[in-house]
Amino acid sequence: SLHLRHLRHEYELLVSRAPREWLGLRMTTRDRSTGGPTSVDPPSLSSASAEPLSEDDTSESSASCASQRATATTAQTSLLLPWMWALVWPLMLTLPLSMSAPCSPTYYAKIFPSSWYTYELELDKPKPLGLTLGILAVAVGQVFVLIFFAAYRSRYLTHGADPTPIQSRGARPYDFTEGLTTHLSQPEGFVLLVTYLSVTWMGNLMPSSYYSFHGTIQWKELAACLVFQDGIQYAMHLLEHVLSPALYRISHKPHHRFTNPRLFDAFNGSPTDTILMILIPLYTTANIVRTCNVWTYMAFGSVYANWLTLIHSEYALPWDSMFRRLGLGTPGDHHVHHKFFKYNYGHLFMWFDMVCGTYRKPEVFVPKIFNPGT
Repeated sequence: SLHLRHLRHEYELLVSRAPREWLGLRMTTRDRSTGGPTSVDPPSLSSASAEPLSEDDTSESSASCASQRATATTAQTSLLLPWMWALVWPLMLTLPLSMSAPCSPTYYAKIFPSSWYTYELELDKPKPLGLTLGILAVAVGQVFVLIFFAAYRSRYLTHGADPTPIQSRGARPYDFTEGLTTHLSQPEGFVLLVTYLSVTWMGNLMPSSYYSFHGTIQWKELAACLVFQDGIQYAMHLLEHVLSPALYRISHKPHHRFTNPRLFDAFNGSPTDTILMILIPLYTTANIVRTCNVWTYMAFGSVYANWLTLIHSEYALPWDSMFRRLGLGTPGDHHVHHKFFKYNYGHLFMWFDMVCGTYRKPEVFVPKIFNPGT
């Protein structure tokens, strides 16, 4: 009947369109040219549809997989890059944190004999271990800051984009190796600081608690040291500018030859300037905050020296917007002082300038000179 012929035709069409390798049988279909039956062998698994990939196909497939993995890695790195800068701050405290924690493999009591760090204050002279570790703590922090700055300056932390110069005329061009050599070899910089630390430590001129290895970093004392240091430094800095032209010429003027400073100009000035604006505030602060232990003293020295270095950066730094909201010192704030001399005398904190009316925000004060966002 017509109905049966139609069903058979539909069945033959279904069989003819089915993948032959699924059936594994010799199949019979109707030859459309003759109308008669014809036998068709199903394609074997070794046919073209299932033959092994050629070397070119394998290479292309591997390259595609490698490209996908590289893309995934790049995406992960892109997510991490904006936050890698944040590591520089805790890394400044690497030595005091790692050596004061009893669970750390570098805990000081596991490394050094007790005779190196215990003594009777009235009978024994200060021992050099605390001094040596303190200088090393600043040096370790400085290494991490310089690594960060080199990577940031070279666009490794900015997705390949150039960092924003503080000043609209751009950053001063220079060779990084030259800048680093100049930075580390200044007699009025680290040489004078190491001399001060050695004399005050070994001369037993510090408060007695500073020689104690007990405990770990005291965070309240650390904050107090930073605030007192910068407050006293603000006063000394202001006096150098306004007290006497003769005093200014022999002390602070050499540092002000850099009207568009770079990070490596931080300690490039004069010995008189370092004594008045850094060493006197350091010793005064130690005698105000008299309860620090050796780890807090190390942490203070490292944060202070490295933060002072960072505010001389020729580029805006990733944390600047957050710091400005909190009144903390940024390179943009300090560039205002280097450019105009009579504003922004503070270094780590802008609070004293804000209270005394000497604060000026860079991009608002002179927008033609300072780039937006600096």
